[in-house]
Amino acid sequence: MLNSIELDNFGPLQCIKWNKLSNINLIIGANSSGKTFLLKALYCAMRTVEEYQRGQEKRSAAEILADKLYWTFQADKIGDLVTKGADGPLSCKVTVDSRAFSYSFGKDTTKSIASVESHVFQRDSNSIFLPPKEVLSLQHIILKSRDIDKEFGFDDTYYDLAKALRLSPTGGKNFAHFAQARRSLEKMFGGKVEFDTGSNRWQFKKGNQKFQIGATAEGIKKIAILDTLLGNRYLSRDSVVFIDEPESALHPVAIRELIDIIVALASMGIQFFIASHSYFVVKALYLAAQAQQISIPVLSSIQGDWVDDDLLSGMPDNPIIDESIRLYEQEVELSLG
Repeated sequence: MLNSIELDNFGPLQCIKWNKLSNINLIIGANSSGKTFLLKALYCAMRTVEEYQRGQEKRSAAEILADKLYWTFQADKIGDLVTKGADGPLSCKVTVDSRAFSYSFGKDTTKSIASVESHVFQRDSNSIFLPPKEVLSLQHIILKSRDIDKEFGFDDTYYDLAKALRLSPTGGKNFAHFAQARRSLEKMFGGKVEFDTGSNRWQFKKGNQKFQIGATAEGIKKIAILDTLLGNRYLSRDSVVFIDEPESALHPVAIRELIDIIVALASMGIQFFIASHSYFVVKALYLAAQAQQISIPVLSSIQGDWVDDDLLSGMPDNPIIDESIRLYEQEVELSLG
């Protein structure tokens, strides 16, 4: 798994050092603080490591990385990712399975990265990025925009996810926790989302009724994506899952149930990086850390700075949490007169 992260001059992330990562890691901050940017930066590193020397892959690590950065951030040239006005180059250093992967480049870089160094052993697992919006109803559009039109629009996080969802379900006995997680996910929305080969579309099946995916609730479609990736074995016990705003389209009870499933999957070896600005998500993870006595490192954006903490030690200081508590206290005062 990812053990540590060090980023310099990476877009809005001027200086980040985050060590002692665990199976569940939380990033919290307001809108435009750089949470999604950080998730995408880490995703690009993990996918480069995973794709390098896999199967018939002929590209070098530098070529894979440049392509991944280009299509994920969709900049005219990848040099545009360097923090504007920065004195030095963009630099990314991560350790994966306790082995180093690093790269750097300057603002004039187009699509060729000269400085890439990897000591990470070949990995058979797949990482995935789950964006705030579901992709089931857009899957064919996403694939067409990239496979045929070769146009910007849906970045590589959406494209990779659309391809992963295209894999057929795999038969045979699944890992016990994976099977239990799937049952829990299906129980959350009282049915199952499946791909109908006849209509070439996704549909929601509840009892004897079938509904087109476009008429299905956003929350159901979002949860179904994780269920599908577990069912078709795209995810394994060494996968890294990046989730951006899990609270999107989910009510508080569903958020808590989803966090319970994430904790169970993390105990099997899947590593999670969760970016959120929801008090419900932070609180649910905090309660999980306390109940099971597990480390959940948290990186908080506070007035442009990034501060690391651990939910096992308590709720972190953060404006989002402070505002939520303030509103609660105000409500109590009003109710007491």
